[in-house]
Amino acid sequence: MLTGHPSGPPEPSDLIVVGAGVVGAACAYYAARSGLHVTVIDRGPVAGGTTGAGEGNLLVSDKEPGPELELALLSARLWRELAAELPSCIEYERKGGLVVASTEAGMSTLRDFAAGQGRAGVEAVEVPPDRLTDLEPHLAPGLAGGFHYPQDAQVQPALAAAHLLRAAADTGPGRLTLRLGEEVTAVLTGAGGEVRGVRTRAGDSQAPYVVNATGTWGGRFARMAGVELPVLPRRGFVLVTEPLPRVVRHKVYSADYVADVASGSAALQTSAVVEGTPAGPVLIGASRERVGFDRTLSVEVLRRLAAQATRLFPVLAEVRAIRAYAGFRPYLPDHLPAIGPDPRVPGLLHACGHEGAGIGLAPATGLLIAAMVTGRETPIEAGPFAPARFLREEAASLREGAAPSP
Repeated sequence: MLTGHPSGPPEPSDLIVVGAGVVGAACAYYAARSGLHVTVIDRGPVAGGTTGAGEGNLLVSDKEPGPELELALLSARLWRELAAELPSCIEYERKGGLVVASTEAGMSTLRDFAAGQGRAGVEAVEVPPDRLTDLEPHLAPGLAGGFHYPQDAQVQPALAAAHLLRAAADTGPGRLTLRLGEEVTAVLTGAGGEVRGVRTRAGDSQAPYVVNATGTWGGRFARMAGVELPVLPRRGFVLVTEPLPRVVRHKVYSADYVADVASGSAALQTSAVVEGTPAGPVLIGASRERVGFDRTLSVEVLRRLAAQATRLFPVLAEVRAIRAYAGFRPYLPDHLPAIGPDPRVPGLLHACGHEGAGIGLAPATGLLIAAMVTGRETPIEAGPFAPARFLREEAASLREGAAPSP
């Protein structure tokens, strides 16, 4: 059973996870399954940050061959296993993705991209223009074709986080303590600088390992521990329509979306991403811009999203948008998450910086963290995600006489 506000002084744990989003929940789940006693602390509710603002995408289609795709393929397998274990109300749906191009040049780019993905283990099936409506009957005419990715899936992210935490608690009595509404104010360290726990206004919690799973706020938490991690917020908006019959069957997006995901630009970028949900509303994205933590609603961004979505699906032009919301993706400059121990503070591990892929990559991240804490072999090579890579970049910048990256 989950404990929201335990009475009395906190009991020591093997591991403290700071952040009750889906990444933190996955870290707690796999650590508890490994036999560890875990405390999860969050200043707000479960999934109160980036997770609650996410669409729940579990994608391989938007990732080029390399470490992130390897992590995504592992996570795709783990999500399938979790879907069999967790209640159906997490709304896991392996509905597949459809990436479309409006020009022959765009299709050529998609073919090259899919060929590389195929060599890495991704299923990608080319769809000629006259067969697109077999997959999506309401797509606009005149498209040059697309690629179908049957491995793409979706979950309801807040429910997934909550049920991962409940499953962690169910691994054994006292295996999980959940402390919500408690903001961490300090990372406690010993005489040698090693982690000893964290402090909140409710008191100190002790553990030899602390996981920074604070998402977009990962850089702030790292500074609390006395180190730098260059996590920056990248704002995005989502339009939500009124409930509809299943107008959109897959996650459908334009070829431009792949380029936007890989871009490091701080400027506003929008590309059509449209998907239906089991509950009926259609979710419309995607925008990206680095404007700090500014939540101001941008009518211009919403106008762009609506225009791009209706170009893909003209049927949506007569549909009402009932709400819009903003979220912040935790962006790291090299587009890879930070997963693993921080060499500057023994016992501190990071599990953040996944940008828009955190929900999809959460299980693999949690499995890696649990393996690292327990000294087990990681299921994939974790070196590309090591937080130490930013320490090396800082040192190189200093050697060259340049200021470290913010």
